[in-house]
Amino acid sequence: MILEKIASPADVKALSRRDLDTLCKELRSFLIDHVSKTGGHLASNLGVVELTVAIHRVFDTAQDRLVFDVGHQCYVHKALTGRRDLFDTLRQFGGLSGFPKPYESEHDAFVAGHASNSVSVALGMARARTLSGKDYSVLALIGDGALSGGLAYEGLNNAGASREPLIVILNDNGMSINPNVGAVSRHLGKIRSKPTYYHFKKWYRSLFGATPMQNRLYRFNHRLKSNLKKALWPGSTLFEDMGFTYLGPIDGHDLDRLCNVLQWAKELHCPVVVHIHTMKGKGYAPAERDPGKFHGVGPFDVETGLLKKSGAESFSSVFGKAVASCAAEDPRVCAITAAMADGTGLAPFQREFPRRFFDVAIAEGHGAAMAAGLASQGMIPVFAVYSSFLQRSYDMLIHDIALEQLHVVLAVDRAGLVGNDGETHHGVFDALFLPTVPGMTVYCPASFAELRRMMKEAIFQCGGPVAVRYPRGGEGRYREDSGTDAAVRLRDGEDVTILTYGVLINQALDAAEELEKRGIHAGVVKLNRIAPLCYEDLAPVLSGCGCITAVEDCCGSGCVGQRVGGILAARGDAPKQMIFKNLGGRFVPAGSVRELEHSLGLDADGITKCILEEIR
Repeated sequence: MILEKIASPADVKALSRRDLDTLCKELRSFLIDHVSKTGGHLASNLGVVELTVAIHRVFDTAQDRLVFDVGHQCYVHKALTGRRDLFDTLRQFGGLSGFPKPYESEHDAFVAGHASNSVSVALGMARARTLSGKDYSVLALIGDGALSGGLAYEGLNNAGASREPLIVILNDNGMSINPNVGAVSRHLGKIRSKPTYYHFKKWYRSLFGATPMQNRLYRFNHRLKSNLKKALWPGSTLFEDMGFTYLGPIDGHDLDRLCNVLQWAKELHCPVVVHIHTMKGKGYAPAERDPGKFHGVGPFDVETGLLKKSGAESFSSVFGKAVASCAAEDPRVCAITAAMADGTGLAPFQREFPRRFFDVAIAEGHGAAMAAGLASQGMIPVFAVYSSFLQRSYDMLIHDIALEQLHVVLAVDRAGLVGNDGETHHGVFDALFLPTVPGMTVYCPASFAELRRMMKEAIFQCGGPVAVRYPRGGEGRYREDSGTDAAVRLRDGEDVTILTYGVLINQALDAAEELEKRGIHAGVVKLNRIAPLCYEDLAPVLSGCGCITAVEDCCGSGCVGQRVGGILAARGDAPKQMIFKNLGGRFVPAGSVRELEHSLGLDADGITKCILEEIR
């Protein structure tokens, strides 16, 4: 086994050409075997095997800076940089992250988890290199999907104009960013990826010399050649007009050409785009047939490709059915997603109402602004978006939606702790920033029944901006509908009142029962919405409480518990003791939600222990 001998990129460089093909086959088998057990991003990693091997043949990522965009295609990189033996712990609590993490290795240049920022980050690194007088290469590896985000073009525009030596590797694995230019493009791509072509280019440039007259002659010839190329090969003009040297398109599974092109890009010492074509899921038939299913997948059977755990009803699927039901009632209801039709549960809506379904790709800011435009013209847009990705739309929420109090419905999926994707994906900020948006209503269903009702209220009864936030996965023991009041008392108890919202109500009820066994009479108050909140909403269930324990799976500063305490205090009704049980100021790592809740003290045992320690 060649892979077992790879302890660092230096070992990849030392391999013979014949061994590289074997290494690529072993890497694919390794990925399939491990991801089938842990779950993870499979199809994208199978597609970048040869590319990653080529990068480590040409560059030294301990010194050169490799910036991943999104980062879910970093598994091969991790396996080749000394972390192969950790893959049994991939995306597990305390284990190997599924995304680049500089704290794991010097070979991980920058954290990644969201999309479209790699070129901007890489340009900053390149400029720092130049300013400090150092000498190393900087690469941004970006997929065609991430090019749907506007930030990618902001970075490309500035990087091309900067003339900083920088290599942008565009991994084009299915979404065409340019028109298909057919056989001429393929033919020129083959010519441009051969070493003889590189040598010719170097000779051609040196032929003109370095005097002012010779430079003017070279520029004239270069413009003439470029205009001819644009007429024959329009696919390259987007990047070249921005100031990049364009190399490609290249077969992303041809190791020799990849190594040659990357070496030349390294030697050009200018902004370069290397455009490669890869196949998501390459080497594993089920992933090749359905790369979307194997993009992010749970544990599966390698032989059949079937998931080991069948998909049960989830908040996402219930949301999808609820919004489709509303769309059947009212032709004004539209649905928007940012490349997450399946993940957000909108696939059935897409099939049933294709004209009213809009996938804006990885462009959450655009999605929010477009929703504002729809609402301004009388439609009722429902924007389904993961909580952590909604962060990218904050300016549009304020400037485009809230200023005119437009009726846009945000379906905030994956709110709270999400699990195995870790720090970049937990939805622990929306409960803090959404209530700060003027006029925003924020619902927090704790059960499927509440989600169905709250979606109807949000769509048909609310005015202005409204959000319905709900977690990943299914409901717990609490499956009732507590009604339309902003706050409800589910359990009486004079010693302490546990205040919470969303699915943490399950942990709160369990903790109250455990406290009762210990002689502590604990009440439970559930917030059905966290904005707007006023004293009149809270007084019927919280007035006169001696001790309130606010339990939240969000960061501490500006949390709902603090706002509730402030509202009560402003009316002279503050509790004698206020206990805050939340995430504090930390970022939460990967792990199952159950493991994370336990480690953070947000499960029933942790809440019970906290209350016992504080009130005794």
